[in-house]
Amino acid sequence: MTAVLLSLYACLALALSNAAQIQHDVMTKDAAEGHSHPNGEDHHDAKPDRCKDIEFDAITPDEKGNTFFFKGDHLWKGFSGPAELSNNIFKELDDYHLLGHVDAAFRMHHQDDPSVHDHIYFFLDDKVFSYYNYTLEKGYPVEIQQEFPDVPSHLDAAVECPKGECITDSVLFFKGNEIYSFDIKTKSVKKKVWAHLPNCTSAFRWLEHYYCFHGYNFTRFHPVSGDVTGAYPKAARNYFMRCEGFGHGGGEKRQRCSEVKLNAITTDDTGRSYAFQDEMYIRLDTHRDGSHHFPISRLWREISGVVDAVFNYGDNMYIIQGDQVYIYKSAVHYTLIEGYPKPLKEELGIDGPVDAAFLCPNQHIVNVIQGGFIIGCFSELHALSVNSSCMQFTVDYSRVTLRTNLPFVPKVSESAWLQPCQKMYDIDLAATPRAVNMTRPIPYSQIDAGFCDGDGVKVFIGPEYYSYQSPLILAVGKIKPPPQKISPKKFGCEE
Repeated sequence: MTAVLLSLYACLALALSNAAQIQHDVMTKDAAEGHSHPNGEDHHDAKPDRCKDIEFDAITPDEKGNTFFFKGDHLWKGFSGPAELSNNIFKELDDYHLLGHVDAAFRMHHQDDPSVHDHIYFFLDDKVFSYYNYTLEKGYPVEIQQEFPDVPSHLDAAVECPKGECITDSVLFFKGNEIYSFDIKTKSVKKKVWAHLPNCTSAFRWLEHYYCFHGYNFTRFHPVSGDVTGAYPKAARNYFMRCEGFGHGGGEKRQRCSEVKLNAITTDDTGRSYAFQDEMYIRLDTHRDGSHHFPISRLWREISGVVDAVFNYGDNMYIIQGDQVYIYKSAVHYTLIEGYPKPLKEELGIDGPVDAAFLCPNQHIVNVIQGGFIIGCFSELHALSVNSSCMQFTVDYSRVTLRTNLPFVPKVSESAWLQPCQKMYDIDLAATPRAVNMTRPIPYSQIDAGFCDGDGVKVFIGPEYYSYQSPLILAVGKIKPPPQKISPKKFGCEE
């Protein structure tokens, strides 16, 4: 009997051993040929079509500004084009295929730490992966809680939120209707419940706008309050991809650069740069992620219509419209300071309207440009013992008369040597009350917008601009610099 039992045990062990070997061989073959997934879905040639009601698993830009849309084991690069396998670009993700599809992804924004800034983070179940330049960083993947303490596993979505749009550099993690706001610097978490917002299966930040994707729709929301403004949800394929028969722009082409005429341009202390044209604005410093014109009232809710001039001083943005000035706090989005708008005369000591305004970095003198003057340029005025000078006039066109500080009044018929010009006020913003320190003529008939940065002053006239080393050179320089064309990439126009 003992011998019989031993023989049976030996046969059973051999059978189990062979079965295990067969199972191992099958799994190895699957892994080599298609990377079997736990849900039975292998890599295959059938590509998903994002124009057919697809619910994305994750959306994120990379450090180059390319946007990736993920679904299952496929992704789309950019807003048009076919799907491809994720492992064609992010190869190491496929080594962990048993974890399933990408749950969430975002591009880190934390300029204080270059070792993580602009890295892409992927979340799969309870693991997080960090990529840069499409290469997995050493030491990854790790447990989510090791990198992001108190953030749950099995996330639905994630999106970065830079300081100025959130209070600090942050990441918003979504799980159901719960949002975990993660402070990147302190690694602290604040949990919120936004019951009014649909459960996001992916989230995306694009040009200061935040989008929650759910099903094949999306809803735009405020990253601090979660507020939703406007008619939502909207169909994603009308906005975030090019699909035949869909779209919200009516097939309109981008504006030609030769048609651009700015109303204002400014940059704040954090580097956010904006250009204003008609009733729209465009963010200039984020052109790597793309460009798009948005209504001015989207960020500055109290502004309606065209603005005349915009400049930044400290943490405040000044928007001049007619004879009124609006001052906005720019710490977290833009909040109108209580008591504004106020009359321009009360705030800056001048009457409106104005044509342009700019403030150079680390200065407290704002230069405001206003039209309505005439320059008379005289050569070899022997009677006045002046070889060359420019005198300032004002013209009353209703009476066609000339008022001047010259010892004589030129005849109107001599207007061939008269050309229109503008004046530039220097106003000290550090003084109380604010008043004009100096008024100087400048040799331009009409300036549309002005801007000053570390490279000097730029004055915009139509689709061109002229560069000067300083406001003083703009006022006293006798040689007009050559015009330069605005950048199609920066201003979102076509040549």
